[in-house]
Amino acid sequence: MRINYVKYFTTEHTFFILEQREGTNVRCSLEKALRYGDILEVIYEAKDGSISKRKIRVLNLHGKTFTAYCFLRNSKRTFLIDQVLAVVPVREKETVIV
Repeated sequence: MRINYVKYFTTEHTFFILEQREGTNVRCSLEKALRYGDILEVIYEAKDGSISKRKIRVLNLHGKTFTAYCFLRNSKRTFLIDQVLAVVPVREKETVIV
């Protein structure tokens, strides 16, 4: 199986963005996260070209934008859907105390 990727460099991080497979859709991932209250990890390109990795909880979808609580900034933010480079659900591990 061959994996194609695009490599992004910033001063603090290197991101590997897997190319989207046919049939995947950022909007569908956002809608699912909104429906189930999932936390997502997104790689986002700001208007100035800077790239950040954030954990978010989607609050609302509006046309070409969405509102989410951003754990990086600890506040509610508005994002452009087209500027989301990658989206992955956050898997939380259960902690068992014995």
